[in-house]
Amino acid sequence: MDRRSFLTKASVGGVAAGALALAAPAIAQESPAVTWRVTSSFPKSLDTIFGAAETMAKLVSEATDGKFTLQVFPAGELVPGLEAADAVSAGTVEACHTATYYYWGKDPTYALGTTVPFGLNYRQMNAWLYHGGGIDMMNEFYATQNLIAFPCGNTGVQMGGWYRKEINSLADLQGLKMRIGGFAGKIIEKLGVVPQQIAGGDIYPSLEKGTIDAAEWVGPYDDEKLGFYKVAPFYYYPGWWEGGPTLSTMINTAKWAELPPAYQGVLKAACEAANSNMMANYDWKNPTALKTLVANGAQLRPFPADVLSAAFDAANATYAEIGATNAAFKKIKDSQDAFKKDAYLWAQIAEYNYDVFMMTQQQAGKL
Repeated sequence: MDRRSFLTKASVGGVAAGALALAAPAIAQESPAVTWRVTSSFPKSLDTIFGAAETMAKLVSEATDGKFTLQVFPAGELVPGLEAADAVSAGTVEACHTATYYYWGKDPTYALGTTVPFGLNYRQMNAWLYHGGGIDMMNEFYATQNLIAFPCGNTGVQMGGWYRKEINSLADLQGLKMRIGGFAGKIIEKLGVVPQQIAGGDIYPSLEKGTIDAAEWVGPYDDEKLGFYKVAPFYYYPGWWEGGPTLSTMINTAKWAELPPAYQGVLKAACEAANSNMMANYDWKNPTALKTLVANGAQLRPFPADVLSAAFDAANATYAEIGATNAAFKKIKDSQDAFKKDAYLWAQIAEYNYDVFMMTQQQAGKL
């Protein structure tokens, strides 16, 4: 090898080595190793709901080659389930997976990020959140609590709960003791129901002993696991208080600001994917679970029309009362209501007629 060739190759090699030496720290800075704890408001036994956070974490890890890790903890392991957002706001943990309506007692505006009685259904909620400015409006409110949130799961419209006796009219609700949570309890109380706050594991024995007369949970797949049909056989629908409950990944705003933009983008995309996946999971599992419940003695019943009408009027009266003194609540609720009016105008055209026709074919045994 002649001297000129050697020097040329040495120079090229030196430049390449130098470039790598300079580039490596830059790449490391762009893709740092980050580990966050995500406290869930749900137990592992609720595999569909708790699983949404696991799906999100898995997607984030895969997209960042394991550089950004989210460790998901079930309710109670790090923080009590109903205190998850409080812990994130305080900076005790970086993020949580929760239903924001759990915190409605602090401010009713929280509930609008999940659902309120007679609120948007699953598809409408997604449309409003992703394309109607809903995420930005909710985050404007959450920012006052040191939080930023993104949709991360939905159950779809839920069932109306399990009852020891039939509900034939509004009068049958008078004095009825029902396990029902949060905002829904405030509304149904106006119908004469006595709301009870009872943890999931205590619902069955309370129904069995007659301590309560009824209980709502989620829907067929989750309800089947708890065996309510054995002690409260009447299974009512629809769950008018949960038309499309959205779960959220809530993040401490300071921790969010520390993330590289690429990680922020990955996390938002993972939340959106988990949001869609959880609903699909329920749509797949609920039909089979419902058939099993009915085979085991569950008796399906629709709520009487006077119950739904009275609940609807009570809900709207409550929203007007809250909105009169809570500007953030009114702004967001007005936005949801304006969209809801147009959304149902559209829904009754193509989607409704297609579904009704297909349901008649199913009932005729043609599917």
